[in-house]
Amino acid sequence: MKDIGGIHLKRLHAQLGNVVYQMTKVQFSQFSPPLTWNPALNVYRCENCVAICADLAGVDKTMIDLQIEPQRLLIRGRREAPEPRDDTCKALQVLMMEIDYGGFEREVLFPVEVETERVTVEQKNGLLWIYLPFRTAA
Repeated sequence: MKDIGGIHLKRLHAQLGNVVYQMTKVQFSQFSPPLTWNPALNVYRCENCVAICADLAGVDKTMIDLQIEPQRLLIRGRREAPEPRDDTCKALQVLMMEIDYGGFEREVLFPVEVETERVTVEQKNGLLWIYLPFRTAA
């Protein structure tokens, strides 16, 4: 005599095992960046200026837009996705992606007015330094 219930149970067990396997397979196919990301900033009030350090590693300076007003700074730009781009190392699969890319934007409001005409900017070691001298009473 055949055990029909046992056969069905074995099939169900095999099908369930296949479903669990398919659900737990790690497959990375496509990542889409957020609409914008916020670069990390350090902002300092110094004796004669406001100094801002923005973490913009991998951002070409031509991709950075600064809008400076007497009491406000807006930093905008774009960073391309950092990924292998040459023929010796073609990415087959993304295993981890933690570095933000795409458009970025950050706004800083100042407690005092700054001289927009005397702002200096330098980029070194992946950091963008912005020095905003205080407006002096004329």
